[in-house]
Amino acid sequence: MQVDWLIQNVNLATMQDNSPSPYGKITDGLLAVKDHRIVWVGEGKQAPQFETVEVIDGNNGWLTPGLIDCHTHLIYGGNRAQEFSWRLAGQSYQEIALNGGGINSTVNATRNATRQSLLNDATHRLKQFMREGVTTIEIKSGYGLDLDTEIRLLETARELSSNHPINVLTTYLGAHAVPVEYKNRADEYIDYLCEQVLPVIAERKLADAVDVFCETIGFNLAQCEQVFSTAKELGLPVKGHVEQLSHFGGANLVAKYAGLSADHVEYLAEEDILSLKQNDVVAVLLPAAYYYLNETKCPPIDAMRKANLPMAVASDCNPGTAPMASLLFALNLSCVLFGLTPEEALVGVTRAAAKALNIENQKGQLQVGWDADLALWDIHDPNELSYAINMHTPTDIWVAGKHV
Repeated sequence: MQVDWLIQNVNLATMQDNSPSPYGKITDGLLAVKDHRIVWVGEGKQAPQFETVEVIDGNNGWLTPGLIDCHTHLIYGGNRAQEFSWRLAGQSYQEIALNGGGINSTVNATRNATRQSLLNDATHRLKQFMREGVTTIEIKSGYGLDLDTEIRLLETARELSSNHPINVLTTYLGAHAVPVEYKNRADEYIDYLCEQVLPVIAERKLADAVDVFCETIGFNLAQCEQVFSTAKELGLPVKGHVEQLSHFGGANLVAKYAGLSADHVEYLAEEDILSLKQNDVVAVLLPAAYYYLNETKCPPIDAMRKANLPMAVASDCNPGTAPMASLLFALNLSCVLFGLTPEEALVGVTRAAAKALNIENQKGQLQVGWDADLALWDIHDPNELSYAINMHTPTDIWVAGKHV
């Protein structure tokens, strides 16, 4: 068999969902790549004869799929360090938002930022993720809340993808907050999104999905449903920030529209889990926001585990409630704060994260036919990736089979 390159003398954490072994482990393995995709994976002693121009020695390290961050707000202007002080002084997330802080303070800074400054700042954050082996990242808009700025954010995300060896998927999050020009007129703002903004976003193919903030300080169920209905008419899949601060009913709405994911879900009711499972929705856990807001209500992990509901883990990188550019730290937090096993956490940033982005047949597993997005780690066991903080980065990374 002729291939472009292969790696041998390596242990494989395949993350295959049909594997009987933890992490889909294959020790003393071999993986071969041709035309940007994996064409053979298995034990080295069972490998066929390959014709190749490059053989890589894995030095008995561990090869995993490239990591996937399926929920970020990577592009924004300014920062909210002042709000950090207010929160430490006792103000709640809701109080800060109602007093003019929160999302709308970032909207103001983002609208006033140049495209180049947005690109420069986002590039710095993106490189932090790339150093940790992230090969696919989702980036949301939502800090413009008007047509021009939202387009600028989505186009900047596309430019990041063009400029760097990483896969970027974009999500339109116009229903993130009510902008000041629509204060006390949330219904009119939703009409504006659905009638004037979403059609343009869809026509220009700037977004891979549409998101909403369905919450007491966000948008109500009827408003979110209007956005979902419009998105579906335009051929765009949906997802939602739901059940973060209260049991508001957003998870069932995501399920009703067969959404890709229900994100946050700290207040998810156990009786709603079946609806998510039946409609093939992924629960996305965002432990950094939970940690940063000093929350106490954990997602119903045991119930989701028993229901075999896919659980992804993401950074939620944003300026207000998760100013963190480390998916590996999110792995650790998901174990320490939410009780995931290290294997469940790694599934959460590979196989489950791919499913949350509707790319589960392309990425997130070491599987024949899947994209050769790979990370090689100098570790003795995959548990180390969740166990240690700021102690591991990949020795080598490949995106679509190309060494980066």
